[in-house]
Amino acid sequence: MNLQETLSNQVKQAVLSSYKVELDTVEFQATRKEFAGDITVVVFPMLRVVKGNPVQIGETIGNYLVDNVSNVKAFNVVKGFLNIEISDSYFIDFFNEIKQESAYGLVAPTAGDKAVMVEYSSPNTNKPLHLGHVRNNLLGYSVAEILKASGKKVYKTQIINDRGIHICKSMLAWQKFGEGETPESTGLKGDKLVGNYYVKFDQEYKKEIQDLITKGSSEEEAKKNAPILLEAQNMLLKWEAGDEEVVKLWKEMNSWVYDGFNVTYKNLGVDFDTLYYESNTYLLGKEFVEQGLKSGVFVKEEDGSVWCDLTEDGLDKKIVQRSDGTAVYMTQDIGTAIQRIKDFPDVGGMVYTVGNEQDYHFKVLFLILKKLGFDWAKNLYHLSYGMVDLPSGKMKSREGTVVDADDLVEEMAKTAGEISEELGKLDGYSDEEKQELYKTIGLGALKYHILKVDPKKRILFDPKESIDFQGNTGPFIQYTYARIQSILRKAEIENSDLKSTDLHPKEKELIKQLQLFPEVVQNAAEQHSPALIANYTYDLVKEFNSFYQNVSILGADNDVEKQLRVQLSNTVANTIKNAFSLLGIQVPERM
Repeated sequence: MNLQETLSNQVKQAVLSSYKVELDTVEFQATRKEFAGDITVVVFPMLRVVKGNPVQIGETIGNYLVDNVSNVKAFNVVKGFLNIEISDSYFIDFFNEIKQESAYGLVAPTAGDKAVMVEYSSPNTNKPLHLGHVRNNLLGYSVAEILKASGKKVYKTQIINDRGIHICKSMLAWQKFGEGETPESTGLKGDKLVGNYYVKFDQEYKKEIQDLITKGSSEEEAKKNAPILLEAQNMLLKWEAGDEEVVKLWKEMNSWVYDGFNVTYKNLGVDFDTLYYESNTYLLGKEFVEQGLKSGVFVKEEDGSVWCDLTEDGLDKKIVQRSDGTAVYMTQDIGTAIQRIKDFPDVGGMVYTVGNEQDYHFKVLFLILKKLGFDWAKNLYHLSYGMVDLPSGKMKSREGTVVDADDLVEEMAKTAGEISEELGKLDGYSDEEKQELYKTIGLGALKYHILKVDPKKRILFDPKESIDFQGNTGPFIQYTYARIQSILRKAEIENSDLKSTDLHPKEKELIKQLQLFPEVVQNAAEQHSPALIANYTYDLVKEFNSFYQNVSILGADNDVEKQLRVQLSNTVANTIKNAFSLLGIQVPERM
């Protein structure tokens, strides 16, 4: 039983014995810095059942705790807040328990528990990954790692959107204008080459629209009847019909893109346990459209299109199959979800990492799956996140105004190098070591800058601002970790238990901060929010730096103090490393 549970039980007992009433819950909060105390009981909520003056109630409970709880050494009451001081021996005992736990705060999965599948990335195969995909990948990967650390079995996956009109646009443009060029002949990554043709299609499409408008068409008619769009639509029909030539080109161009994606994923440091392809799962979705028609979940309109009427659920009607029999996104998503449970029967829930412009889509998808009778549909979660903006404005793929993910990672490493050189921090490093370190710092800055923000919020991303060795940044935390490693290299860490001693206030504050880590991991998992881990780590680092500035570690007055401070530094470093691993960020041993 942890301290808060012990105190909660004893506070309830105090109220029962003194006021003859029972409390359902006890509200705690951290003690404000200006008051003495380590944990605070909020008295005001008790006034619903305990009649009296909140200060007197606080005094009564405080006296009871001092008399009955060995670890409570003193208290004070400020208005309706009971500030409790905990004995140093409690914190030393706690620290002795955790200091040798390399995985402190992380929980191993329990055998037999249902697994969670986390989907992220899920790109289209018509363009390279860009800054928006970077947030998606970093967020999804981190949430998967956090869920795993909270005690869940996790599968990391993506659905590759490898079919549809957008894919045909790139294919058609390459066929018309590509003159047979390949990644090998151009020296371009395959995803970038294919992305160029997606932009080319849009350029030609706009020309044809203008041409039709000049000839008397309305803009709406021109957009529908532009010859290049009609050709792309025809190509899609041929693909769905299995046309040999179209399928061959589709396979070849997709293979170029997959090779390019794999390089980007490696650069970002993300991975997957399994992959799904829309070209496979949409067929299963069509099967369930047929089943849904039979069971009355779906209805067929006169033109042959199939719909789900969700108006009674406060939503609208949703198409699940076009009149020509071709699938829509919803069809594919229904098929993908069902296929995943077939493939992984131990999965009891799924997390979809997709931007907030798809909020409505996922409400509809989850509701349709429930209506189709799938019990696991109640455990589906849309990890909705805000867009990433740049100081220069919004990005548009088809216009080619995007920040390429590979270029961004390279630029971050370059910026990290320039700043490190200016600060003169790298004496004695070889060129190879410097380049590796720049990449670690640059990628750490990028990941931290994105993950420290609540997923639901939009981000304005400024690369230079993220690489700062001061403030709430990845490099600041990495630098603190490296500083601790430097201390530890000069000291010998003893693992023997510390005996009772008086703690310096800064030692106590640091142990209190360490105590919070397991709960932060659980909260981050529950809320699907890496921001909680990121900001906890920053608070821990701030607390360590305050400790470092106020006490001497290697020059402590005696061996007991020195041993405690070295062990404390080591545990802080280990916790930083564990926390950052949940964000997918590496920590350098030297900086």
